[in-house]
Amino acid sequence: MAKQFLNKDIENCVEQSLIGYTLAHRDMLWKIKDFNAIVYRGHRKNKVAIVIGGGSGHEPLFPGYVGAGLADAACCGNICASPNPNLIYETAKAVDQGKGVLFIYGCYAGDNLNFDMGEEICRKNGIQTAHVRVWDDCTSAPRERIGDRRGIAGDVFTFKVAGGAADAGLSLEEVLRITEKARDHINSIGVATYPATLPGNTEPTFTMAEDEMEYGMGLHGEPGIERTKFTTADVIVDRMYSELKKEMDLKPDEEISVMVNGLGSTSMLEQNIVYYNLHRRLEEDGLKIHDAEIGSYCTCMAMGGFSITIMRMDEELKRYFDMPCYTPFFAKGSVSNAVACFVDTEEEEEEVSEETSEENVKIERSAPGILSKLSAEDARNMLMYVAGKIISSKPYLTKIDSAIGDGDHGIGMAGGMQKARRKLLAMKGETNVYKIFEEAGEQMLMSMGGASGVIFGSLFLAGADGMAPQTELQPADFADMEQKSLEAIQKRGGAQVGDKTMVDALAPAVGAMNAHRNDSFVDMLRAGEEGARQGMENTKNYIAKFGRAKSLMERAIGHQDAGATSVYIIFRSMREYIENTMNEEVLA
Repeated sequence: MAKQFLNKDIENCVEQSLIGYTLAHRDMLWKIKDFNAIVYRGHRKNKVAIVIGGGSGHEPLFPGYVGAGLADAACCGNICASPNPNLIYETAKAVDQGKGVLFIYGCYAGDNLNFDMGEEICRKNGIQTAHVRVWDDCTSAPRERIGDRRGIAGDVFTFKVAGGAADAGLSLEEVLRITEKARDHINSIGVATYPATLPGNTEPTFTMAEDEMEYGMGLHGEPGIERTKFTTADVIVDRMYSELKKEMDLKPDEEISVMVNGLGSTSMLEQNIVYYNLHRRLEEDGLKIHDAEIGSYCTCMAMGGFSITIMRMDEELKRYFDMPCYTPFFAKGSVSNAVACFVDTEEEEEEVSEETSEENVKIERSAPGILSKLSAEDARNMLMYVAGKIISSKPYLTKIDSAIGDGDHGIGMAGGMQKARRKLLAMKGETNVYKIFEEAGEQMLMSMGGASGVIFGSLFLAGADGMAPQTELQPADFADMEQKSLEAIQKRGGAQVGDKTMVDALAPAVGAMNAHRNDSFVDMLRAGEEGARQGMENTKNYIAKFGRAKSLMERAIGHQDAGATSVYIIFRSMREYIENTMNEEVLA
């Protein structure tokens, strides 16, 4: 197990980190109260605002690039999980000047879903928006599928150009055009030597022998293009540069900017040697180096390895790239009046109170034996039981997700269910059964982040949203609610059966419930559970079409999907509650 300097309440580590950072730089930055977002005190006035964001655990990405000449604000999700839509909206609202907000974030399924929803909320509230998805990792998908490529250290150069264009007072349309141009002139490749361990997890995000390394591995441990024996820096750099040169078709006399980025535990001595070798190759090929950066700009906890980023320059890009900027982690040129005069505000937060544990929540039922209908109070208790089962299954879900993902699914699901359970505890006495499901889903959506937050929040929220109040549900009512949720999930995420997602378990579960909608509640849920189980098992035969596992292609076959596993656990737990066979057993 990795040794990490964390407090006992690990679920609050992101908030505590952001508060610590803003307290240290309180002359420049403040944290939005009750939200994991930070804002530059001297943020742009009467200009386009730049908002960046993504999962935490990659510091200094994203909070480290909030400041003069760069981003006006950053919204930070849970560890390796995107920020939720409400967080994105609140961050944009804090810096919007009526000239529009440009969101910049890495191209990942969860970020794409959540930022899309965040923009929808912004527009409903009168905030004009645009976005740029960074996809610089050229090994993560072929060029013809560039929209499937991941964003890694190329984020930083993209932020720099966007900040310069916004400082120049350009319109949102022009800032968008120039930022997209910068993004499309950037390519990166990484190499990994040692895995990260996410806070709260006991196992690393991937395993690798001491004498191995992997070219093209993603920040979250996504598999790369080749695992091979570890070798010397010059050989590694030659291989990586050759990939970039081929991808970009670099020619003599072209002007470029370069970044050597440590992934978390690679020392500055090693990074400097990497650049020594890279500079030699660039000079041999007659390339002109406009700018070079060496350091840890985009990391994943204590992951070993580094990445190389190359940006092809032209006069327009140089104009905005060379404009001054300053943050505690990144600076260029001379910035006058970079920091607003510090004024103590109500937004300041100096500590995180530990939330009450609900480990010993008492689950109650309205009647002994098998329930024939679901009252609001039974729904509340059933969902608290489901939450407890998911929380207890966190290690198993983490293990499943680590095989083909980044290992954060268990953390996200457990965190979301904890928030949902806290809300449910406070809803004792609620008589509208749909309100119970709606509030539980809302808590998951707004706390989990990532694709899981949107999808699993919708599992309860979408089906209950807008329904006329009812004091109890019959089996057919419950089947209708889950059918509505399934349709909303597929519309939002686009997944179909066979894509290796939670839909593979949810669709057959809902289909089975509909087929048994006129049976007893427990028989309907037994059928739904079996549909979910079989759907989960079937994911072992599929190639992933969504999420971080999609880069594995055929290598994902043989592994079950973590989202589908969570769906199965949820349906099994609901059946146990209705059947009165509740237990403490978890999958292992």
